[in-house]
Amino acid sequence: MSYKPIITALAAVFFALPATAQHKTIFFDSTIVRMEESGLSHVVNHRRIRANDFAGCRDLSCVKVDYEPLSSYVEFTTAVVRRASGRVDTLSTEAYDYVAPARLIYWGASQKMIEVGHLDPGDEVEYSTYRKGFTYALLRDESSSDERFVPPMRGHFYDIVPFWSDDPVEEKVYRVSVLSSKNLKFELYNCDGGAAAPVRIDTLRTADWVTYTFTKSGIVPLRREPAALANNDIQCKLLLSTSPNWEAKSMWFYGVNEDYGSFVPTPEVKAKVEELLRSAATERDSIGILTHWVADNIRYAGISMGPGEGYTLHKADMNFTDRAGVCKDKAGMLVCMLRAAGFKAYAAMTMAHERIDRIPADQFNHSVCAVQLRNGKYEMLDPTWVPNVRELWSSAEQQQGYLMGLPGGADLMYTPISTPENHYIRIAAKSAIDKEGTLSGAITITAEGQSDRAVRGVFAGRTAEWRQNLETELLRIDPRARITKITHTDNDKYLEQPVTITYEYTIPKYAIVDGKTLVFTPFSARNFYGRAMSHLNFNTDPASRTQPFADACSRLVQISDTITLPDTYTQFHYPYICGVADPAASFGCQYWLEGDKLIFAETVMLGKRIYEAADWPVFRQVVKNQQTLAHTPAILTK
Repeated sequence: MSYKPIITALAAVFFALPATAQHKTIFFDSTIVRMEESGLSHVVNHRRIRANDFAGCRDLSCVKVDYEPLSSYVEFTTAVVRRASGRVDTLSTEAYDYVAPARLIYWGASQKMIEVGHLDPGDEVEYSTYRKGFTYALLRDESSSDERFVPPMRGHFYDIVPFWSDDPVEEKVYRVSVLSSKNLKFELYNCDGGAAAPVRIDTLRTADWVTYTFTKSGIVPLRREPAALANNDIQCKLLLSTSPNWEAKSMWFYGVNEDYGSFVPTPEVKAKVEELLRSAATERDSIGILTHWVADNIRYAGISMGPGEGYTLHKADMNFTDRAGVCKDKAGMLVCMLRAAGFKAYAAMTMAHERIDRIPADQFNHSVCAVQLRNGKYEMLDPTWVPNVRELWSSAEQQQGYLMGLPGGADLMYTPISTPENHYIRIAAKSAIDKEGTLSGAITITAEGQSDRAVRGVFAGRTAEWRQNLETELLRIDPRARITKITHTDNDKYLEQPVTITYEYTIPKYAIVDGKTLVFTPFSARNFYGRAMSHLNFNTDPASRTQPFADACSRLVQISDTITLPDTYTQFHYPYICGVADPAASFGCQYWLEGDKLIFAETVMLGKRIYEAADWPVFRQVVKNQQTLAHTPAILTK
């Protein structure tokens, strides 16, 4: 008898098991930090984890630690396996060092890992690591071996400590010792959750040092609701920083890039700016032209370019020559070009899709640009998020924190809500139903802002695929449709006008006509171009939520439809749906007869990107109303 098929089948099941919170239990997670005068920190982490089942054994068969070789050092100091049988196996701490898996950004991040080997359910892995340094690499003098591990803002310390976990944690401890002169600030966020044990804070002071110990027991994985905000926005976290305020961080960020010369325009950059702005008539023209040139011509490619990754922005000559880079390269290129045009422009930092809180820890993952207008006000620009988008700052980033790097310093600010009218979807249709039930007509969709971006997605890829993509949007509503003509605006001239697409079509047997009765659903009500209405993807089954949630953007949907009927009908039955009127979300619809015509109108308004849990009932009702109209026919009788 061959055991190979059985072993193969068992292996397939083993490696297909999902990793969930039940597969492992963390008995303790201890982090001890000691900060030097320069800001360099020494960190010792100690963890003990039990594999509860075979999936947990799989996850713990190799222990990995991520680090950035240019700015941090890490090593395993101890590692043992405590078998369920009582045996203790000591593992080698000689680690493998590999380049970390990456996508889009290839900056040389690495992983150190030790092989644990075979485990059985109930076995425990206990290990400790030593680390020094910080997260991001920066340009700096490397004459001293430890100099490259000093943090970006020299002499200061910050940390972001999640007191949440995807696995149960019996006890988590974070202890930090700083010099008394450093004036460490800290704040706990989202940590008052129900019956969970609070974070205990202990303080020990000596003549030269202050040691803070934060302890939390019984951490239970959160059951996240769909479309919930980032874990750090809704679960317990600790922020620490010795930076006095955001203004100090702002001035530091300004200074580090000015000192390096990140934004000095070369003759080639000046010539390009002069060429681009020949047709500019206003301040707004110039800003728009330069922003979209950078957005469309500096491709996103995060290849390591040596020292200078992280908070130091690369110089303009390299960005302009390579025409490639990540967000900071695109932002730096725009700052340089705006300055060449005579504007006062500065780099800024933000945190995409996660809240920045008041403690000035480095809560940033994205770089953007700020330009000062002639009236003295600043406008935010993001060339990374607006390729082929009619906005200068993507409204998918509304309600988002940012910090400008200004010579006199700036406080943390948040982008405002973009009104739904800035992101409208307008669907206008005219059609006729004949006595055989065939629907013939034309339907036009026009969109602006982020809705324009979503609709315009049909033009992604090769031009040869556009026709098929366009047809798919109508055929997904009714596969029987015969499209006779499609016209649309020039996608290459997206800045000249919002996207508009018109379909002329015929759908046989679309309506039921039996002499006295006509049954059909207006084609325009059936969520045409749902790709631009992400709210329709929400599961509306739960009647309530406990967690805030996010949609792609604020949005306005307006539908108007006139259908010529095959006869005159005197009675009309249509889905009765109560309107919704709320600042967060609203809905209204109308049907009426005018002779042999049925007229239909619908309006959906979604007021923001980030919603509180209390907004869910009205948001849910609006989505349910739109879906009901899309799937419920109207009935007309003589």
